[in-house]
Amino acid sequence: MRTSRTLPVLATALLALPVLAACGGKDSGGTGGDKIAVIATDTACEVAKTELKAGDTRFTVTNKGDKATEVYVYGEHEGAYSHIVTEVENIGPGTSREMKVKLGGGTYEIACKPGQSGDGIRQKVTVEGARADEEPEESYDREVEVEATEYHLEGLDTFTAKAGEKIAFKLENKGGAEHEVEIFGPDGKKAGEVPPVEPGTTGEAVITLHLPGTYTYTCDIGDHADMGMHGTFDVS
Repeated sequence: MRTSRTLPVLATALLALPVLAACGGKDSGGTGGDKIAVIATDTACEVAKTELKAGDTRFTVTNKGDKATEVYVYGEHEGAYSHIVTEVENIGPGTSREMKVKLGGGTYEIACKPGQSGDGIRQKVTVEGARADEEPEESYDREVEVEATEYHLEGLDTFTAKAGEKIAFKLENKGGAEHEVEIFGPDGKKAGEVPPVEPGTTGEAVITLHLPGTYTYTCDIGDHADMGMHGTFDVS
């Protein structure tokens, strides 16, 4: 009787093995597209694979540094890698975050920003397939042009919007120093940012203004905010 019970159990276990193996393969492969490891430290940004296929891509970012970090994917815009394609922020030391994005063919830069500031430590990647400019651009409701000089941000002082609007903020740097625009919602949380823009170039970011209320904006580079590069605008 013991043998007759053992054989069916063993047979069932053997039949289950392919199923378990298949499940393990699916988990390791992800939800489709490339799965790329990014190791961020305080001094390096290591991207495991720099030649990718166009389509859905999942970056797994691990912070092995001592500072909180953030990671951006930048596309090329007017000769500079300043267009934010996607980003993930607030990655604490010893933690990991996922960053999912659909990439068109072309070249991009992956930027790790230890301390969540500055231009970042960058690694260029090449994507094979249909070019990004052959695909529909990220949609937005309207755009606002902002000019940066020393030390003023012009274009946002009279800007207003409605809650839920998706705005393309375009920052043209007409000054002699690097400038940026960080935007914070009425809840005090960062809604988004146009990252540092070199003199004579333009950067942009599409930001959704989810909440009604008063938003603040600032250039947080050095003492620029203290010199006057800050302000507010209202969202109804």
